Amino acid sequence: MFSKTCEYALKAMIFVAQKSGENGRVGIKEIAQGTDAPEHFIAKIMQELSRKKLIQSMKGPNGGFYFSERELNASISDIVKAVDGESIYTDCVLGLKACSEKNPCPVHHEYKEIKRKLIHMIEHNTLGDFKVKLDSGEFFLKNQG
Repeated sequence: MFSKTCEYALKAMIFVAQKSGENGRVGIKEIAQGTDAPEHFIAKIMQELSRKKLIQSMKGPNGGFYFSERELNASISDIVKAVDGESIYTDCVLGLKACSEKNPCPVHHEYKEIKRKLIHMIEHNTLGDFKVKLDSGEFFLKNQG
């Protein structure tokens, strides 16, 4: 449903939302370890999200990534759109160019309801909502092993 880059971005942003409240700023190494993601890839993603004003960053020995209240209220769809564009809203699940209501692919009608629910979920959940879920201890971002 999401690109690998978008998956890493979502996990990283949710991780920082949870950790930045406790420790202030979160560094790339900690984000990569906390989300089981390659450090160089996370660094690139986080710089891009910072450039797009979805997260704050500070350079230096005490630097790292953190959120203001405004960013914590961003919907998950804001992150998805920043990384993957509008494809979640427009693309065929099979990757067909001509798929539409008039010209449906074999899974178009069944996938339509799944897509509607996915879009609703990403538009109606914020980073702050996911932070609360993680803080409850019932949910996790990294395989417990």
